[in-house]
Amino acid sequence: MQISAKSDYAIRAALEIARREPELVTATEIVNGQDLPRKFVEAILSDLRRAGLVHTQRGSAGGYALTRPAREVSLGAIIRAVDGPLTAVRGVRPHETSYTGAAEHLPQLWVALRCSLRRVLDETTLQHILTGRLPAGVRRLTETDDAWLPR
Repeated sequence: MQISAKSDYAIRAALEIARREPELVTATEIVNGQDLPRKFVEAILSDLRRAGLVHTQRGSAGGYALTRPAREVSLGAIIRAVDGPLTAVRGVRPHETSYTGAAEHLPQLWVALRCSLRRVLDETTLQHILTGRLPAGVRRLTETDDAWLPR
């Protein structure tokens, strides 16, 4: 799976907001706190607002805040807000793929892949990342012998 810059930046921006709960956080504070490109962050914050994950308050004391506690905001929700579905095969959702011959069972693999991504990204919240206490199943994945080896 390729994590886009947009998803990476969106999660980092949301973490910066969550870290300062319940204060409002300005775009400048997010940009400076995570060393992110301002225009990119502004577009991401708009996506997160449209998805109902953050709200904004205008004015000199304004800024951004999460619409619900960090323990209720999954990384999967953030990625979907900025990049759409977690998995696609040539722009098609895994369960909508169809092949013939030797590849006829490939859709099962694509669906299994989507399921595994959902398990990790939908079970992991901003609060898990902030505290460093990942869900047990996710933590176990990081502890396997080959987890940190490049391939």
